[in-house]
Amino acid sequence: MRRLGAALCIWLIGAPLALAGEPASDRFDTVVIDPGHGGDDHGAEGPDGLLEKSLVLDVAQRVRTRLRAAGLHVLLTRDDDVYVPLERRTAIANEAQADLFLSIHANASSAHSARGVETFFLSLAASDDVARQVAARENAAFRDAAQPAANDDPLVSILGDMAAADQLRESDEFARLAMQEVSGVYAVPSRGVKQAPFVVLMGLAMPASLVEIGFVSNRQEAQSLADDAQRDRIADALARAVLEFGRRYDARRGIQPAPSPTSTGGG
Repeated sequence: MRRLGAALCIWLIGAPLALAGEPASDRFDTVVIDPGHGGDDHGAEGPDGLLEKSLVLDVAQRVRTRLRAAGLHVLLTRDDDVYVPLERRTAIANEAQADLFLSIHANASSAHSARGVETFFLSLAASDDVARQVAARENAAFRDAAQPAANDDPLVSILGDMAAADQLRESDEFARLAMQEVSGVYAVPSRGVKQAPFVVLMGLAMPASLVEIGFVSNRQEAQSLADDAQRDRIADALARAVLEFGRRYDARRGIQPAPSPTSTGGG
């Protein structure tokens, strides 16, 4: 917990530094998508061998295609089957001055009947025991995470609190949009929007949410997630959530909508 607290402190003080150098009228135009796990970190594995790392990379690439078609600049934290350390994932987003960070994962449970979609945004206190267990499983990937130092400057802390409050509100907003869109792909009730101490959401200077797109531990759901058509539907849903969030993001800043380019559909 000490490492998580230090990381959240850096997230709080990092936000105003990024915001201070940006014009108030900065349009929503840059998204970083983080496909979870990779390389020797396989993530969850389904009963028929479906690997989380491969599933989420494929979905992330499909989302990228759709968002680029809509005119956004999109970066992936990994574009291949490689392990990417926490600090590099965070750096990619912060260096790009992204407007949104979307981390895509697939869920697993010892209760093989568990299924459905859930979304998360950052908090040191998990919403419930299940959220805490999900965060613990995903955080296990960050075996070499650096331990940042705290900043004791009271002015920086105050500014950080203000920026972090805005980012948490926007992270919550996007998590709810993603839940609404992706849960519509499934014929089961959504598992809700939750908060948990996900390491991958710390250290970021932009709204950030993590989406668990389904349970690979559920045989029926894993078979669905292995299907190209289902992956396309999930990618369409995530792209719609991002674009709606971007519309609201610009509206709050008094920015007029950009002319609509081509369709968000893609292969």
